[in-house]
Amino acid sequence: MGTLKGAVVVVTGAGRGIGRAIAEELGHEGAIVVVNYSKSREAAENLVAHLQQSGSPQSVAMQADVSDKAQAARLIEETVNRFGRIDVLVNNAGINIDRSIKNLSPEDWDTVLRADLSSHFYTVKAALPAFIRQKRGKIINISSVNGQMGNFGQANYAAAKAGIIGFTKTAALELARYNVTVNAICPGYIATEMFEAVPEKTKEAILARIPLGRAGTPYEVARAVRYLIVDGDYYTGSTLSMNGGVYMP
Repeated sequence: MGTLKGAVVVVTGAGRGIGRAIAEELGHEGAIVVVNYSKSREAAENLVAHLQQSGSPQSVAMQADVSDKAQAARLIEETVNRFGRIDVLVNNAGINIDRSIKNLSPEDWDTVLRADLSSHFYTVKAALPAFIRQKRGKIINISSVNGQMGNFGQANYAAAKAGIIGFTKTAALELARYNVTVNAICPGYIATEMFEAVPEKTKEAILARIPLGRAGTPYEVARAVRYLIVDGDYYTGSTLSMNGGVYMP
């Protein structure tokens, strides 16, 4: 792509954490960012106000629960109607409900699979007509190291994140003919609010397993997203592992 200036970018789950950092990174480079949120309205609107003052005056907040196929389709449709196109789709939205398989209910399984995996299909499916018409586009799916190596108490989350990797590879094969690239990023332990809420002893044990000795930052993930958009034209179907060495696939 070469530049983000004026590019229309949808970031799902952008109200906080990694999604917020991605939106900030791309907006500061001049992209028009559609800051999607499900419930974090105030955080999303505060972010948009910040972006509008710092190089991205057309950025907007759009509410949609992308685990619902109709709302996911509406998000993409409203974006294309408002701006005439969509250049980049960053699928970041997700949740976790952590329990051992013994205690995991079918409802817990279905809820996480819809939010963390089906949502990616819903948004890509909705954006596909615009990408085909434009004959260009970039899709970046945020997976997780736990989709690569598994994690105790996260059968639903790990299955969804592993599914993202398979979906990414298949979508890359199918969409290459339209000059649309599809890649995945698998962050390891990232210093978000969720990680900071982990009990201190558990956190210490996690950090002891990481060869680099620290958690990553949301902005390191955001810069990886920026790289794939601006300089990653020959990447497609790739999985970018950024986990401090805790897992080396």
